[in-house]
Amino acid sequence: MLPFRAIAGHHVLKPFASVGSLEADLSSQENHAPGVSAPNNIQRSKMSFDQTSYPLDDMSDFEKQLQELFGEVKRMIMKGNKSDAIDLLKANYEAVKEQMNAGTKGIQEAALLDVIALGYMAVGDLKFVGSLLAMLTEVVESLKDNEPFLDSVLVHMGSMYSTLRKFEKSLLLYRRSIDILENRYGKNSIYLITPLLGMAKVLGAIGRSIKAVETYHRAIAILELNKGAESEDLVVALFGLGNILLKEGRTTDAETHFVRILNLYKKLYGENDGRVGMAMCSLAHVKCAKGNPDEAIQLYENALQVIKDSNYVALDDNIMEKMRIDLAELLHVVGRGKEGRKMLEECLLITEKYKGKEHPSSVTHLLNLATSYSRSKNFVEAERLLRTSLEIMRKTVGPDDQSITFPMLHLAVTLYNLKRDEEAEQLALEVLHIREKSFGKDSLPVGEALDCLVSIQTRLGKDDGELLELLKRIVSIQEREFGYESEEVMETLKKIVYYLDKLGRKNEKFPLQKRLSILRMKYKQRIQY
Repeated sequence: MLPFRAIAGHHVLKPFASVGSLEADLSSQENHAPGVSAPNNIQRSKMSFDQTSYPLDDMSDFEKQLQELFGEVKRMIMKGNKSDAIDLLKANYEAVKEQMNAGTKGIQEAALLDVIALGYMAVGDLKFVGSLLAMLTEVVESLKDNEPFLDSVLVHMGSMYSTLRKFEKSLLLYRRSIDILENRYGKNSIYLITPLLGMAKVLGAIGRSIKAVETYHRAIAILELNKGAESEDLVVALFGLGNILLKEGRTTDAETHFVRILNLYKKLYGENDGRVGMAMCSLAHVKCAKGNPDEAIQLYENALQVIKDSNYVALDDNIMEKMRIDLAELLHVVGRGKEGRKMLEECLLITEKYKGKEHPSSVTHLLNLATSYSRSKNFVEAERLLRTSLEIMRKTVGPDDQSITFPMLHLAVTLYNLKRDEEAEQLALEVLHIREKSFGKDSLPVGEALDCLVSIQTRLGKDDGELLELLKRIVSIQEREFGYESEEVMETLKKIVYYLDKLGRKNEKFPLQKRLSILRMKYKQRIQY
């Protein structure tokens, strides 16, 4: 079956490269380290396929046409011709659907559906991807394991199901792919790496950390056996393993693997290569987790300098921006707010230089700077920055857009700190109105706005009964979002008990007072532990 021949000049995606090579180009779903590439493409020889139901030359032509179609879809997306890419995918989908309705459901149909699904992943239509995967599952379940390309199709399906957060289905597909490859090439084959890494990532996502760690260790052992202990291909597995260990609180074990990545890059590319800077950044995260902020700061600073000097990443790249913000936050945490502010100012200047002074992306940096100035009690400068960000947002989005409420609420808090309570109240009420409309009256963003409003109206001397009702709304939201025994609930209950006492409503006060006493005891015990 070659349905795409009917589409002049158009062909299909390549579902046979390693998953890493495909997804690196077409999605941001993979949790790879910045600057860390997936292992080099691990492709099987066309001559290594077991006996198939097609002549080998026909399968070779089929693969080439799939590659061409994928290349065409990818080029369209890269050029911004998303609608053309969708038209091409639709035409191929209709062709394969017609074949399947006629009763043909073989490996060629599976491979083409796989390519079409990957194409829809690339254009962001995840809903239709789910439908395609259901069709694809029906086909692959009827196929024997000796079919050519089947292992690659299964790996892609596992990756797509993982993106859709259908992790159990993803695991089953990775497992079958691994079984096929083990039977064909042995348990230490290099071809096992892609499905092993995919499965390890899914295991980590669903909290099966012990099995995830075991799977990463197996992948590392296979890579060391086939590629050597100093191969760059080890980096993705080491990074994944380090992240799982970090998530589990095993910071010393995690540090070992991130240090190994750093040393690998130093040996392969020299100490001044951009990849070394990226690895330093990853190691800085570990140092933070271990409670060594000074070492983390030094690593961040060195990393930024190396990346900048090597021109490995553009100054306005999102990766560089995140590193600068992380460093600024860390500097604030250790009491070096002035240095942190300098880093945040650098973020703002770079954004203004490359994107323009009133670009919406500058709002984040203005908010961060305002927060920094608020921490240092310079509320006047914080107000100026917040009004600037609010002005930019009002030019960018509509007056009732929920995104405008973030600088607006920050400004309300700042005005409250400047003792300008009436202005603060008006802003808080506006935020509350927009968020109720956007998120619903019982949503967490509404709870945040209510909390701010209560503080302002308390100082304005508003009616105690009205304030009590607002506090009851807040605690109801907090109980649902954070749990009945959360610290947030405990703090709000204190305020409710205070107003009940003030209003003389003792019958309502005593049960809440008892609950509050129990919560305080539990929280105290947790702190001591």
